[in-house]
Amino acid sequence: MAKQNVSEQFVDILARAGVKRMYGVVGDSLNPVVDAIRRNSAIDWIQVRHEETAAFAAGAEAQITGSLAACAGSCGPGNLHLINGLYDAHRSMAPVLALASHIPSSEIGLGYFQETHPELLFQECSHYNEMISNPQQMPRLLQTAIQHAIGRGGVSVVSMPGDVASQPAPEKAVEHALVTSRPTVQPGEEEIEKLCRMVDEAKRVTLFCGSGTAGAHTEVMEFAERVKAPVGHALRGKEWIQYDNPYDVGMSGLLGYGAAYEATNECDLLILLGTDFPYNAFLPSDVKIVQVDVRPERLGRRSKLDLAVWGDVRETLRCLTPRVKTKTDRKFLDRMLKKHADALEGVVKAYTRKVEKHIPIHPECVASVLDDLADDDAVFTVDTGMCNVWAARYLSPNGKRRVIGSFSHGSMANALPQAIGAQFIDRNRQVVSMSGDGGFTMLMGDFLTLVQYDLPVKVVLFNNSSLSMVELEMLVAGLPSFGTTNKNPDFAAIARASGAYGVRVEKPKQLESALKDAFKHKGPALVDVVTDPNALSIPPKISAEMVTGFALSASKIVLDGGVGRMVQMARSNLRNVPRP
Repeated sequence: MAKQNVSEQFVDILARAGVKRMYGVVGDSLNPVVDAIRRNSAIDWIQVRHEETAAFAAGAEAQITGSLAACAGSCGPGNLHLINGLYDAHRSMAPVLALASHIPSSEIGLGYFQETHPELLFQECSHYNEMISNPQQMPRLLQTAIQHAIGRGGVSVVSMPGDVASQPAPEKAVEHALVTSRPTVQPGEEEIEKLCRMVDEAKRVTLFCGSGTAGAHTEVMEFAERVKAPVGHALRGKEWIQYDNPYDVGMSGLLGYGAAYEATNECDLLILLGTDFPYNAFLPSDVKIVQVDVRPERLGRRSKLDLAVWGDVRETLRCLTPRVKTKTDRKFLDRMLKKHADALEGVVKAYTRKVEKHIPIHPECVASVLDDLADDDAVFTVDTGMCNVWAARYLSPNGKRRVIGSFSHGSMANALPQAIGAQFIDRNRQVVSMSGDGGFTMLMGDFLTLVQYDLPVKVVLFNNSSLSMVELEMLVAGLPSFGTTNKNPDFAAIARASGAYGVRVEKPKQLESALKDAFKHKGPALVDVVTDPNALSIPPKISAEMVTGFALSASKIVLDGGVGRMVQMARSNLRNVPRP
């Protein structure tokens, strides 16, 4: 048997850790590793057009599978391009191993061509970030990096000079047992007892759920029923908690809708379940707050807590629910359900009247039709900006669909690259990229990756020729919009010229058939929908205290807008409210 080099040993360890593919762009110091992948049938090399795409794709794959994914960039500028996608993966708790190949080891620190210091550059977007300086170090260091990424949920970065990658691997290297899954975390008995007393003493309990409720839908519903609690959610909690939820009161935050804000502010006890919701001004300051999270560093960093509980949401509720007293008073729950239904009824009409005649097309209409036509187990990837709004209000979760976005990092250009990672997992599963024209054009070169690998991703382009969310931010701050207009081409023609299916939609009557035809197409497709840049309805009163980004006014005003099928769910939930 031929002696392995370090690159071959590196690839073998990744394969044993469950890595199926590595995304990246080949070049110089990375070439030995890519060649090792070429000769290893367990891992595929996925050639993208930009390393930022590689990191986003790996992050999306890791979020969907829950397993380790990998990406790589060559020395200097190559691995620097990874950084934005790695920030997103890290903040999304996606287990990703990034290889930052390095300049020759003898030249480090001497100002060599393309020299950077990856061990410094990636420090903030990783749990582990170290350089392999000799072959004997590699197996243990890579194992440690893998265990950090999987065990802590996030990014590990390994830097490796190209000359080290080409050296012979050490003989009789120990095959380490690798950690490839995470354990559950059960809270201490003392915390459970305290929480039980607080729940029993409270008359009005509200649950506010984030992505940490993944896998805990049944437990959350059982607890909500036992204590008669309305259930709200953050954007990252939508796909896990909104479906089959008779206690749903919508979403809080600047993009929120329904009665979630009222429910969280009018209760006696607010329980935050698996959420690192960043907009603390939406959280109450005069009610008791409990936070449950598997990441202890997140406890209490958004609001003052009356109790911090370190544990998985599912395990915590399994311990708690049998112990709390069953509440019989539904007045608070029923009042919040009615407020929620009334709020949705009030805003939905603006986007259901005469939509078939509105030109440019209402983007709300596009999102609503898309929600109706997409598969029950579709994966949606969502660009940051107004596509976040349409996804939050119109995509209907059902326990099988997935919605992936840059919801914590807030990067533009994420949807197309994340769709690439999602589609490689399963070519037979429908993957839809809800792209804005601003985000799409940032990494538009990787539309060619869809064509090169014949990935059947469907790109639905909300083309309003503007950066609408930025325009809204400027408006709220009292500034005239400036630098937000895009002069766009016919994107469908570009898609066709690239060898993909492309269609442009300018009239509402064309929309449904265009989407159906694109979905039927077996390969990559792009539907370029010309949408109204002025579609978002602004509240009649805007506080001067509102600041940039996703911050909010002291008056807690949220954006107005349609809500799609959620109004039907709210109506059906009202049937559970006892009539006098």
